Amino acid sequence: MTVHFIGAGPGAADLITVRGRDIIARSPVCLYAGSIMPRELLDYCPKNARIVDTGSLSLDDIEAEYLAAYRDGKDVARLHSGDLSVWSAVAEQIRRLEKHGIDYTLTPGVPSFAAAAAALKRELTIPEVAQSLVLTRISGRASKMPEGETLAGFAATGSTLAIHLAIHALDRVVSELTPFYGADCPVAIVVKASWPEERTIVGTLADIEEKLAAEPVERTALIFVGRSLGASQFVESQLYNADYVRRFRPGWPQDAGSDE
Repeated sequence: MTVHFIGAGPGAADLITVRGRDIIARSPVCLYAGSIMPRELLDYCPKNARIVDTGSLSLDDIEAEYLAAYRDGKDVARLHSGDLSVWSAVAEQIRRLEKHGIDYTLTPGVPSFAAAAAALKRELTIPEVAQSLVLTRISGRASKMPEGETLAGFAATGSTLAIHLAIHALDRVVSELTPFYGADCPVAIVVKASWPEERTIVGTLADIEEKLAAEPVERTALIFVGRSLGASQFVESQLYNADYVRRFRPGWPQDAGSDE
């Protein structure tokens, strides 16, 4: 028996990976976070599968579901929104599975920031403008931020920020970031990326609060801040420059390293 943790993607049912879909299709038990996941994903479940919405369950309740499936010898597909590597609460579940000696696997999913960037039709790393993307959030009731991880600290690097779980505190985001990026710095809010009701709100640190007030959002939104969001006059990378010698072009030296 194995518990299969699956990143179910940002929202659209067809953005789950083929591997994730196939695991769901062969697992007689499926646990999913119903409040932030489309029910269409459950169409992949086998007929007569046990399907449990974990939205109202405690960690103890979820552990009990795993133990019941373990006793019955039934694999579990455990669906989490987005990708498992960030803010998935998978680590605490894994710790309990290991305590009981229950096997598990992890299948990655399309992260919300990638779907949000696609909604904006933007690449987030622009040559000589921004080459780093910081995924972060602000302290909330569910989990506090470590002392050294602050918006100001990340902003000091000039990186593009993808700020999760913070739409309710946009005023704080603006006030803390404006001294570093400037009031004219581009900001983009993507609401429910990849869902049918997806929408975007684009502005600057100077006017984004006003724009959000005109189109209120309560949850399931991601805030991007950074110069890369508005860059249009930038140098092209050397990757596709005709004069740039790299491994897959004639002229690559036999004793060269692996860098492109």
